[in-house]
Amino acid sequence: MLKKTLSILAISLLVIASSQAQEVKQVVSKYDPNELFNPLFYKEQGNQQRTGNGEPGKAYWQNAADYTIDAKLDDSLSQLSATVTLTYTNNSPHQLDFLWFQLDQNLFNTSSRGFLKLPSVGNSRYGSSKNKFEGGFEISTVKVINTVSGKSSETAIQPYITDTRMRLDLPKLLKSGGDKVKIQIDYKYIMPEYGADRSGVLNTPDGKIFAVAQWYPRICVFDDIQGWNTLPYLGAGEFYLEYGNFDVSLTVPNNHTVVASGELLNPSTVLTTSQLASYKKAISSDSTVVIRSKEDINNPASHLTTPTVTWKYKIANARDFAWASSASFIWDAAKINLPSGKKAIAQSVYPAIVSSKDAWGRSTEYTKASIENYSKRWFEFPYPAASNVASNVGGMEYPGIVFCGSTAKNGSLWGVTDHEFGHTWFPMIVGSNERKYGWMDEGFNTFINGIASEDFNNGEYAQGDMDAHAMAKFMYSDRSEAIMKTPDALKESNIGLSLYLKPGFSLGILRKHIVGEKLFDAAFKKYIRDWAFKHPTPWDFFRSIESSVGEDLGWFWKGLFLENWRLDQAVSKVEYINNNAQNGALVTIDNLEKAAMPVILDYATKSGKKGTIKLPVEIWQNSASFKVRIPINEELESIILDPNKVFPDFNDENNSWTAKKD
Repeated sequence: MLKKTLSILAISLLVIASSQAQEVKQVVSKYDPNELFNPLFYKEQGNQQRTGNGEPGKAYWQNAADYTIDAKLDDSLSQLSATVTLTYTNNSPHQLDFLWFQLDQNLFNTSSRGFLKLPSVGNSRYGSSKNKFEGGFEISTVKVINTVSGKSSETAIQPYITDTRMRLDLPKLLKSGGDKVKIQIDYKYIMPEYGADRSGVLNTPDGKIFAVAQWYPRICVFDDIQGWNTLPYLGAGEFYLEYGNFDVSLTVPNNHTVVASGELLNPSTVLTTSQLASYKKAISSDSTVVIRSKEDINNPASHLTTPTVTWKYKIANARDFAWASSASFIWDAAKINLPSGKKAIAQSVYPAIVSSKDAWGRSTEYTKASIENYSKRWFEFPYPAASNVASNVGGMEYPGIVFCGSTAKNGSLWGVTDHEFGHTWFPMIVGSNERKYGWMDEGFNTFINGIASEDFNNGEYAQGDMDAHAMAKFMYSDRSEAIMKTPDALKESNIGLSLYLKPGFSLGILRKHIVGEKLFDAAFKKYIRDWAFKHPTPWDFFRSIESSVGEDLGWFWKGLFLENWRLDQAVSKVEYINNNAQNGALVTIDNLEKAAMPVILDYATKSGKKGTIKLPVEIWQNSASFKVRIPINEELESIILDPNKVFPDFNDENNSWTAKKD
């Protein structure tokens, strides 16, 4: 009997399963609430280095790198020769018996991994496979400088170089908890004319413009997440660098003007009397002051009489140093007003051919406005100067200095200037790992750029509200990729989409339509403050925002950042309660794709009455379908989901319902 009963039960279960399977096939939704609202979004708990609420822990540590560099530019050969002395402090709890360095210039060699990865057909931002330039560092000596009782000794080291990395085996163990080592490296290299759109040499009628970056051996980051971060430089992935102090001397031809990261230490020895007077005036002027004019460029009286001049710069607590030098520069500047009352200077250098007011003649105005705005909104600008350089680099950022395309004008010049200086906050202040998580600098920056464009000059270049439905068709097309991908692993055509547009757009949704501007802005400021001059991960950011706004946003990060999931909300059914419109209506809405968002529903009745119903994302926690009660006492004329098109609904053809005409 039991056997027979079990057999009947088994058959019944098979029938039920078959019936359910048929129903599943009939349902077009791809949505799985258990996948999106998984309670185990965070795979690891907080610890003493990185807390569960997204803050650095009491035991958080990072190492420090202080650089002293003496460099000389030979403009006729486009050659740089230099000596860099690194003082490296091991604050980690680990002993180190070797160090890793980045040798970024080694990318510009036909045997480099990055060159060999370039497409054989078509163009790439990072170079051309047709370019047979044989660049890279020529390192002549590497040595450890030991100082005991005031006496120095040197120990030569044989470096191990592999592509864009260099390993140095130390003669003595570098102890944990603050032990230091001093490394001196002598080197030179020929500058590539086009340095992967990060640096370069631009020819102008009045001389070359040298935009100099990735120009010294830079120590890799050793952190609590991965240990040594040694991903090679391939072009797309940017940088992950330690913080420290820079003391740099730059020797250039006497007719050159030099701007660089940080503060100019010796203006009185590198400028003429009139230029020095203008420089001092600019430091206290809210309007732009010309320091070196168009007439000065080819005027011998505007240069010092010595064959070369050494410009000295210094910057503290920075993760990098870059500079620019040229005989063709017009130089103007103005004061930056910071919230604390501290002084800083905004300045621009550019050739005469782009000096008009619809082009670089407004660069310093743009620079000043950008820095002042971000300082007021998010975190105060920490450097003594912000320099904008016209170059053959489309747009690239470094602490206190950016390179922008010399041909940019009007709104495009404002846009690239504001974007590159926006990078002061991400990743110069908040030092994320760009090599792995490009969206943590490009996406955050794109997000704050949109707000800044509304702020600037009464919205002169404001973008206005965007149609999120139209954008979704582009952002989530079949060729698109997820945000959380290493830049080098993305298709190059998707880098702008995945690292810039999608994260910037997604944060805008979170700010405006999910948690609210006031709450989000306070959370974002706290994240910046907590991680200023430190190294956060994506998980630190997610935890920090959630802790501040008081929301579980795992569904948001999962659908829009970790995955490349689409959103498709649909009106699937409209019915009246007990078949009588006076009792109200029930509208069935379906979530057809794998992402989810809150619901905004507009309705209108036959007599013209209108209303809006807003539903939280939690309606999708346990179902792909939800019935909304509409409080009416007459027939409906129309229903529309997301009427203002603020959510990235990929398919808005099913977002509306209109009553049939008799």
